[in-house]
Amino acid sequence: SVCPKCGCTHFTQDEDTLDTWFSSALWPFSTLGWPDKTEDLDYFYPTNVLVTGYDIIFFWVIRMVFSGYEQTGKCPFSDVLIHGLVRDEQGRKMSKSLGNGIDPLEIIDQYGADALRLTLVTGNAPGNDMRYSEKKIIASRNFANKVWNASRFMLMNIEKADLSNVSLDDLTPADKWILSKANSLVKEVTDNMENYDFGVAVSKLNDFIWEEFCDWYIEMVKPRLYNDGDTTKAAALWTLKTVLGGALKLLHPYMPFITEEIYCTLNPEEESIMIASWPEWKKEWDFKQDEKDVEMIKEAVRSIRGVRTEMNVPPSKKATVYVVAEDASVRETFEKGKIFFATLASASEVLVQSDKSGIADDAVSAVIPQAVIYIPFAELVDIEKEIQRLEKEEGRLEKELARVNGMLSNERFISKAPQAKIDEEKGKLEKYTQMMEQVKERLAQLR
Repeated sequence: SVCPKCGCTHFTQDEDTLDTWFSSALWPFSTLGWPDKTEDLDYFYPTNVLVTGYDIIFFWVIRMVFSGYEQTGKCPFSDVLIHGLVRDEQGRKMSKSLGNGIDPLEIIDQYGADALRLTLVTGNAPGNDMRYSEKKIIASRNFANKVWNASRFMLMNIEKADLSNVSLDDLTPADKWILSKANSLVKEVTDNMENYDFGVAVSKLNDFIWEEFCDWYIEMVKPRLYNDGDTTKAAALWTLKTVLGGALKLLHPYMPFITEEIYCTLNPEEESIMIASWPEWKKEWDFKQDEKDVEMIKEAVRSIRGVRTEMNVPPSKKATVYVVAEDASVRETFEKGKIFFATLASASEVLVQSDKSGIADDAVSAVIPQAVIYIPFAELVDIEKEIQRLEKEEGRLEKELARVNGMLSNERFISKAPQAKIDEEKGKLEKYTQMMEQVKERLAQLR
């Protein structure tokens, strides 16, 4: 080849070139004072884990390994955790040319750093790419709010009792249930994290904090905290504080800011959540029977809520709830859980009995494996009002059916209208006919 500038034909390749990845390959030890023998080098090298994307395994990871062996005689790390790439909502790699990248600082301004961190771990399995979307960020922000509100609820009520000498014997079945659940969570989340299954760990934390702790347990303890005569307040508050404290520690690696803020407010005597002890599974917190008992009550609550939803009864309308169970231990469970069961089931009173005696024949029933729940029909529904409402609905449906039938029996409409319009009207006919059957059946029952 000839140089276009000077016409020279003799070229010598520069012998003094440096690989682009040279300095980053030396990073594990060059930052610790190497080649001198320093305390830092002795303590921090080799390290445990390198976290990296799969796109630079051959550029970077392998160069670190051979440079480590060459310069120090040791491999620079024992584990390499390979994560996927963050892609946009359409699954494209984020790049400058596409302009589809996101500015993390803008997201943090809008939703907080914790929400962004949590989103990047949620639903993520090692090695797999993940799609970034604003919907996910909003869900994480809502979760942060849920944790914050749960903590506020606790702090607003903490003055109501002295927690200094609560023992496990003071706890109610509901307290033991959540404590036992939290205890198992510690074991599972710790195992997941040691196996680098961060996405799985976060999903379990989310379910536990959002559903079990906030939606169930906090609702279970409200009647105890709001009733001045209740003697189990201290047990409830001790459980709230203990379970929340443990959950915050497990959540801390993913949401460091909010957990630090709440934890130090809950425990002013501790310096920081970062140096607090990591939770451990405790044999004495393993209450399998209480877990079973409370899960049974939860199932009963779900079935009652299902019946009320079907019948269009708002939670504000209270009604008597009968629990009928032949098994004495099942009856005892419902007796013990009466206070919170009544609240969650929107019951004006709860009657637990071994047979159906004294229950009206028209009572609505909900079945769970161990018991049958009955609610007197007249207490759920104002029969006169309901009949009026249904008659009005019947009249409305008659008009709709007359209109649709008129159109579909009109030759001109059938011949002129586009097929999509005809199909739409046929769909309406089917829907209104079905609704009419239900209304008539319901009216017959009521009359």
